[in-house]
Amino acid sequence: MSLDFDPALLEKYDTQGPRYTSYPTAPEFVGNFTVQDYVAHVQSSNDELIPRPLSLYIHIPFCRSLCYYCGCNKIVTQNDAKAERYLEYLFREIEMQSKLFASDRLVTQIHLGGGTPNFLNTEQFRELLSVIARHFHLSYPETLEISVEIDPRYADRKQILALAGLGFNRMSIGVQDYTEDVQTAINRVQSRQQVDEVIQAAREGGIRSISVDLVSGLPYQTRESFAETLQQVVDSGVDRIAIYGFAYLPNRIRAQRLIEPESLPPRETRLAIGQDTLAFLKSAGYVHIGMDHFALPTDSLAIALEEHKLQRNFQGYATHAECDQVGLGVSSISQVSSSYSQNCSALAEYYAHLDAGELPIQRGVSLSDDDLIRAQVIQYIMCQNTVPFHALEQAYGIDFLTYFKTELEALHHFEQDGLIEYADSALMITPAGRFFLRNIAMVFDYYLNNKADTCEDNIVRFSRTV
Repeated sequence: MSLDFDPALLEKYDTQGPRYTSYPTAPEFVGNFTVQDYVAHVQSSNDELIPRPLSLYIHIPFCRSLCYYCGCNKIVTQNDAKAERYLEYLFREIEMQSKLFASDRLVTQIHLGGGTPNFLNTEQFRELLSVIARHFHLSYPETLEISVEIDPRYADRKQILALAGLGFNRMSIGVQDYTEDVQTAINRVQSRQQVDEVIQAAREGGIRSISVDLVSGLPYQTRESFAETLQQVVDSGVDRIAIYGFAYLPNRIRAQRLIEPESLPPRETRLAIGQDTLAFLKSAGYVHIGMDHFALPTDSLAIALEEHKLQRNFQGYATHAECDQVGLGVSSISQVSSSYSQNCSALAEYYAHLDAGELPIQRGVSLSDDDLIRAQVIQYIMCQNTVPFHALEQAYGIDFLTYFKTELEALHHFEQDGLIEYADSALMITPAGRFFLRNIAMVFDYYLNNKADTCEDNIVRFSRTV
């Protein structure tokens, strides 16, 4: 399958905007959201007739080398002692957070992200999981998902087998690109042999879902070179593949100033890579989960899509839509009841709050009724490629056509361009429109569309949508 786009259409929609891993998006989190606000939302969630299970996200910020493209909150160091100190404080936060949640709140998902989580050694992983198990109530082993992000440059067979032995059953491996000149340009050189060693060890250890992360739009990428990378990843037989678009924001991310802008592929090449990727991965048997995620039909992500249980959160596309998400560690984000909250981004501040016996929450937002309605619309767009009017009307007591009259008028040019259509009281996103999901979702973003000066105040914070 192939889709052809008028270059004028690319010009029209090639802007900057959120990835919608939340709504409201992180720039709308405010500093006057307090620990007391967070505790109130936790209590509200505890008081639900059937309390939701919990998903724990744990941020490990340390990396042993600097990848020039990366915009994650990270600390580049070779000093292992920094991890030891960090874990001491993280354990304090785990204990403090656990006391807030009712005893019937089961943890069904644990995810370690970074940074580079495998900066930790096996004994530190063991201790971390032990502390979590001591303070939270964990689901049964057969239903508990424990996942970790792995940098294959600093992993080996022994470590991966050890992690499997500790109970890790899902693994995400950072590859980005296999092409040598691309790797050199982003300061992340690794061989396929290193990656395959990790994959083979994970399979041997019984890891049930293995994902590979790629990045499109990196310096010196071409359609041909990225196709070769994709072929090698598919040949490795992984369960999930995520292809993230490179967000080139050198004014905000200092390391990206080491990348020459002239080396970046033009938007026509970026879109062609997206078209080629969709066609190739579908022919290879992968299900298009949405935007940048693909999975084999037997993977839990594809099953969640089929069962309408897919969600989009700060980990990208994810299962366990029914969970409250508790963020632990520096800069991590929680989604509890009708709120988002984020921990301090600076390590010194994170430590200072915990030394004072306080949760290290720096900012957040309590969602209004309008936020909840728009968040659901955007979830439908990003996860289901459709917006069912009646479902929203029944859930929120609104008349969809009246409530979103302005937004539907703004969508008219998307309809004219063949990106959306209407059928059976629903907005349907066409195959061509799936390349512009973020643009369509942006129409429903109240905050983005009501900024006094979006160009200066908000939109430049985001990556390109095409």
